[in-house]
Amino acid sequence: MAEPRQEKNMRRTESDAAVGPPSAQVRDEDLEPHEGLHYIAKLFKALALLLIFMLIAEMIIGLQQDGTAALGVLLIEATRLIVFAGFLWAGGDLAVMLVESNHDLRATRILLGRLNGKMDRLIEQRDTGAGRQGSREL
Repeated sequence: MAEPRQEKNMRRTESDAAVGPPSAQVRDEDLEPHEGLHYIAKLFKALALLLIFMLIAEMIIGLQQDGTAALGVLLIEATRLIVFAGFLWAGGDLAVMLVESNHDLRATRILLGRLNGKMDRLIEQRDTGAGRQGSREL
């Protein structure tokens, strides 16, 4: 089970900061797992499979009770259940896709933050180097 976070916008602990440079620090919300969406995806897919099993049971019971007279009604019901199961399965796949796309967005945000920090350091080094050259000329 995941440990509860203390504060949402808080940076990683000091021991984490000692491992990497300051520009490599990552916020907790950047590493937050999306377990809820994974559970929803599994739930939707399980419900889709349950609908298919219910369809099979309904077909067996309908054919046993009414024989071929129930075939028209059973085909209409089968079509409805298969379409709904497909929508549930697609909803589960969409939840997984949202998680994967969010991983890409988080990685891009982290990379841009690191690049921004590096550019700031380079500009600062350039400005301090130009300031020293100007003081030598005086």
